[in-house]
Amino acid sequence: MSALTTHTLKQQLLQALVQAWNGRSTDTPNVLGQVLVVLMRPISWLFAGAVAIRRELYRREIYKQETMPVPVIVVGNVMVGGVGKTPITMALVNHLKAQGLRVGVLSRGYGRKTTSTLAVSPKSQSLNVGDEPLLIARSCQVPVFVGNSRVDAGLALLSLHRDVQVLVCDDGLQHGPLARDLELCVFDERGLGNGHMLPAGPLREAWPRKALSPNVPCLVLKTGGEAGPNEFAVQRHLADYALQADGTKRSLSSWWDTPVQALAGIAKPEVFFAMLREQGLNVVHTQALPDHADLQALQIDASQGDVLCTEKDAVKLWMHHPKAWAVPLHTTLPDELLATIDLHLAAARNGKLSSPHGHQTA
Repeated sequence: MSALTTHTLKQQLLQALVQAWNGRSTDTPNVLGQVLVVLMRPISWLFAGAVAIRRELYRREIYKQETMPVPVIVVGNVMVGGVGKTPITMALVNHLKAQGLRVGVLSRGYGRKTTSTLAVSPKSQSLNVGDEPLLIARSCQVPVFVGNSRVDAGLALLSLHRDVQVLVCDDGLQHGPLARDLELCVFDERGLGNGHMLPAGPLREAWPRKALSPNVPCLVLKTGGEAGPNEFAVQRHLADYALQADGTKRSLSSWWDTPVQALAGIAKPEVFFAMLREQGLNVVHTQALPDHADLQALQIDASQGDVLCTEKDAVKLWMHHPKAWAVPLHTTLPDELLATIDLHLAAARNGKLSSPHGHQTA
């Protein structure tokens, strides 16, 4: 069997499995996917057992959690794949800033080539810090640190920015060592998929989830599909303008009579392309790239028209193609959600202030 044939077979198996994970209905029954799910169920049971044991070790305080001297809000998900966490993190950070709070952001820095704990600045390289932390640093203008250990990242951030009053962790719902005061769990239109844990399904942990620590509220957000009871619907739409690396701004309507090309290295690139077309753009060529794709060697055919991309892709693409246009995604968190977050945060801040620590937030 040739390498090409092997690769094609792997792709077909993966496609069938993911389709079964998501519970998508098609005209043709996904027999292969369902067979793979059945075969993987025993592994999922083992994985579920390991997750449950780990959680219980934290709940019994055999595994220790590190408590930060300021409140910690974790934005994460239980589903494999992108669900829109980072735009929600950015919207939350901007809300907290508008409330007069000084905010710091923590992230693992998925896809980076480094392993140490690092500060992220608007001039950082995405290869060193990851594309999403770099986007947050540039867009939100707050201290951002990346680290495989979010505890180390948090302590490093607070040691340099002693005025920070709240930490927001972009991803990290399953990162046990970091104690948190509030969790935001994000779902998209897939919901729980087929309801199975990895690898028979897309769940990283069982749902409804049990917090690693008791009395930690978990708010459920939906970026797609209908929000159910006790869930908050998040609204997302593209801006009506695009930006270049030098800050040049251009209205999307100026492209209505001009063919353009679009690229996206995100979880659901086709959604971005559809949103551009909904804005009236004539997208004649698209490049759907893997999430967090390295764009250094990307070849762009200028004859296909101006290049439009997401902000997340732009932080990498602008290094080599500064004329590309980034279209911001605006995320709106409902007022009821923000009020609930503010209430929990106020209680957490009062609790932290009553506990002695060396961090200065005044």
